[in-house]
Amino acid sequence: MTSDDLASRREDYARGGLAESDLADDPITMFERWYADAVDAGLHEPNAVAVATASVDAGPSVRFVLLKGVSSEGFVFYTNLASRKGRELLANPRCALLFPWHPLERQVRVEGHATELSRAEVEAYFAARPRGSQLGAWASHQSTVVSGRAELDEAYAAVAARFDDGDVPVPDEWGGFRVRPETVEFWQGRTGRMHDRLVYRRSGSGWATERLAP
Repeated sequence: MTSDDLASRREDYARGGLAESDLADDPITMFERWYADAVDAGLHEPNAVAVATASVDAGPSVRFVLLKGVSSEGFVFYTNLASRKGRELLANPRCALLFPWHPLERQVRVEGHATELSRAEVEAYFAARPRGSQLGAWASHQSTVVSGRAELDEAYAAVAARFDDGDVPVPDEWGGFRVRPETVEFWQGRTGRMHDRLVYRRSGSGWATERLAP
């Protein structure tokens, strides 16, 4: 692949637009509408969300996780708290989320602050996970260096033998976060790259909206 190949790749977005009159009163309701559209369109893992974090010295990193809850309080996902994202969020809770619904020519961007979930919330969700995922949470010390695939397979087999057919408790280092949004942007592709970008910003106890140039 050459630079010319990349430079020549383009599509004109023409599925629709987004007007101020289309917005719900709050961004969570609006997000739920767009999420329902993504589900109805049959998108693969519509709850996949990129989580961007930064270290205390401002070093950025980003990765995909799966959204596991949304409410007026914010967006919820679970992770190993000792992973890079876990450590960074505990030290610097400012973060950003991105939902990339490309087939619908849409994005949702969120900026806010993450808070650690209560142990009761974590335990309730962990109990509902498939057993294989529960065992994987014990076998993998996320983000640590391993010698190879064999080490992971051996760790998983050891955990499976340890718990046998019994219940699998929540590992001490496993938890989750709720991201309280400060801004939520709804991005809809438009022809000629004149995209619609409508943003909710916290204003007192409610929300103000504004349009950004594409």
